[in-house]
Amino acid sequence: MARWCYRHRLVVLLLWVGTVFGVGFAGSAAGTDYANVFSLPDTDSKRAYDLMDRAFPERAGDVDTVVWKVDDGSVKDASVRSRIEPALERIGRMDGVGEVTGPYGEAEAPGGGAGVSRDGTIAYAQVTFTEQANSVPKELIDDVIEAARDAERDGLQVELGGQAIARAQEATQGTSEAVGVLAAAVVLFLAFGSLFAMLLPIVVAIAGVGTGMMATALLSHTTNIPDVAPLLGSLIGLGVGIDYALFIVTRHRRGILRGMKPEEAAVTALNTSGRAVLFAGGTVCIALAGMLVMNLRFLDGVVIATSLTVVLSVLAAVTLLPALLGLLGPRVLSRRQRRRLAAAGPEPEVTSGLAARWSAYVERRPRSTAVLALVVMVVLAVPVLSIRLGTSDQGNHRDTTTTRQAYDLLAEGFGPGFNGPLQVVVDGTDAKGLVSRVESTPGVAQVAAVPPANGVTVIQVVPTTSPQDERTDRLIDRLRDDVIPASGAEAHVGGVTAVSKDFASVTGDRLPYFIATIIALGFLLLMVAFRSLVVPLTAALMNLVAAAASFGVLVAIFQWGWGTELLGVGKEGPIAAFLPVIMLSLLFGLSMDYQVFLVSRMHEEWVHAKDNARAVRVGLAETSRVINCAALIMICVFSAFVLSGELEAAMAGIGLAAAVALDAFILRTALVPAAMHLLGKANWWLPAGLEKRLPHLAVEAKEEPASVAPATGSEGGGPASVIHGIIRTADGEPVGDADVTLLTRGGRRLDRVTSLADGSYIVAVPAPGSYLLAATSPAHASRARQVDVGEGPLVYDVELAGVAEGEVDAVDRI
Repeated sequence: MARWCYRHRLVVLLLWVGTVFGVGFAGSAAGTDYANVFSLPDTDSKRAYDLMDRAFPERAGDVDTVVWKVDDGSVKDASVRSRIEPALERIGRMDGVGEVTGPYGEAEAPGGGAGVSRDGTIAYAQVTFTEQANSVPKELIDDVIEAARDAERDGLQVELGGQAIARAQEATQGTSEAVGVLAAAVVLFLAFGSLFAMLLPIVVAIAGVGTGMMATALLSHTTNIPDVAPLLGSLIGLGVGIDYALFIVTRHRRGILRGMKPEEAAVTALNTSGRAVLFAGGTVCIALAGMLVMNLRFLDGVVIATSLTVVLSVLAAVTLLPALLGLLGPRVLSRRQRRRLAAAGPEPEVTSGLAARWSAYVERRPRSTAVLALVVMVVLAVPVLSIRLGTSDQGNHRDTTTTRQAYDLLAEGFGPGFNGPLQVVVDGTDAKGLVSRVESTPGVAQVAAVPPANGVTVIQVVPTTSPQDERTDRLIDRLRDDVIPASGAEAHVGGVTAVSKDFASVTGDRLPYFIATIIALGFLLLMVAFRSLVVPLTAALMNLVAAAASFGVLVAIFQWGWGTELLGVGKEGPIAAFLPVIMLSLLFGLSMDYQVFLVSRMHEEWVHAKDNARAVRVGLAETSRVINCAALIMICVFSAFVLSGELEAAMAGIGLAAAVALDAFILRTALVPAAMHLLGKANWWLPAGLEKRLPHLAVEAKEEPASVAPATGSEGGGPASVIHGIIRTADGEPVGDADVTLLTRGGRRLDRVTSLADGSYIVAVPAPGSYLLAATSPAHASRARQVDVGEGPLVYDVELAGVAEGEVDAVDRI
């Protein structure tokens, strides 16, 4: 497929352009119909909702609020009414507004003068639209806001609240995505040094995410998709889309630098890193689908949006990307790299610098590295012990928004519980006894019974505490467990606050089963991939540690309020109940990506040399740079979602950025390799009986070294093997960056590598036989010696000093 896409690049490019614009046009024409469905089966709030639906089958449209406050005098003063009443009448005449009720005249608010606060300084009016919030035209919302704000003057403050009003203050769609993409572009340019190479991952990610977002908008007309789902889908899609393309482009560029033609380099990159991308994308989708075990309707739409975006991002990486590579050809390299390649020829893969030095350090001090990394993670995880799940409301908006100002004014004038009244729904018309009991219940500020309808009575209960206060949760429990049973009535507690509490409770109760499911799934996948019990067990434990630490960061910022105003994300409050499920799914998928990328290289070394220390050292040295670069890109993309204007998206962005940073920079770079050094050969242990029964899963196709001759026709016949060892001086000091070359006895080069910072090297041997092994270094004399290789790996250390008698001085830079 990669070769076909490369050779038919114009066809593939036109198909993708047509798809993106076609789906985009259809999505723009159809609009969106997002719906937040929090109702849960077998919960008290759901039973209350069902009774309400029976009593009021024709539900009105969205109800929003206009709130005003005077600095001096009363809201009933003629000077105030002369400004407010014309504004309310103007709003009531607008097409799309069903009714406006207020505290003045015939349009009396429910409860008579209840629309005015006791001190007479604050009042409110209710604006009932003919449609639900998501269907109210944006132009109508703007007109309502403008009419209300026109009534303002010095000493008279007017604010608006409600779901429809909140839509008007949302940040411009795409702002956070644009900032994230720009930051990722900077990282990619620094990593590649080439403008074209930088653009490739971004173009591929935008194609996948753009198609996914428009497709999600179309699907919102056929199924319930919450309004936060597109933001989460774009957040995840941009992160994984850029990262997946990064892995493939990195392998492609390396192939060209090592002497392969662009087409063969692209095919090899897709056959190696492309396979890993398919595995990683499938893993993320499986993890996201794990949310379905929660049986929460709200999450079904999130699964659809995020999984669809990930699938399209993977599809773009394995089809659109090879086509773009075909268009660029060698220009995927920088001009300097192309000039050097033309002048000096193919270059060996060099693993040196900071990555190699850090890998050697972890090998020398695994205990101290592991302890320090673990202490950092545990300290960051401490706040998670006080985590409280809930739902954000307009009281959590930024203090500069009109919805937050309206929320605060209503709380000031009518009590903190006014913004989240409870509805005690009675199946019957005799509710006097229950009303009196509710009135005498501690924590209740106001009680009002609505006239019965269709055999159902609704009692409006205003708590003394805010919707997000823990005391409000205790009041709901008290009503359900004590007050209602003692009255003998069949009643249920509903309302937005009760639904939010039930949603958080159900999520918390089912969360352990969800965690067990995704951890078990990850364990099985890694066990099959790496034929080991310890490696997947270590990965499972690390995932739990990473999750605890990232949630600790979330609690400190968003629940404790350490920096919420500084970040501009609003007021502190409980952690969104759905967030742990989404974050754990994504963290599982992304951690699997990094774990597979890291351990697959270690496993390859282990299979060749059966040396655990070397396998861990080489794997970390060769993969840590790419892992850290990919993680940095994700951190940029995720952190940018603080600018989205959505508190839930900001929580998800900060939480995922923290999770990726901790996972890549502490766990995969320090704690995991340190633990594997300490565990030694036990890392690769698998019972023989289990080995025979497990299926074989090739995460990444074996890439034959570019300079290694095939086994047929080589020195003797038999299986391929390796020579590995240490390049050192006469004093025992390791020699890094030394060229180690394997030649046939006739002088034909078979493989060439560069020693790591610790002097270690490994060369591939096509078959058993006699070979010439040469080592050259600018600061030392060249050495070459004949070596005999059997059927197994050969350990051979080389000492670079003066030319010893009987040895051949190797040709400089063979």
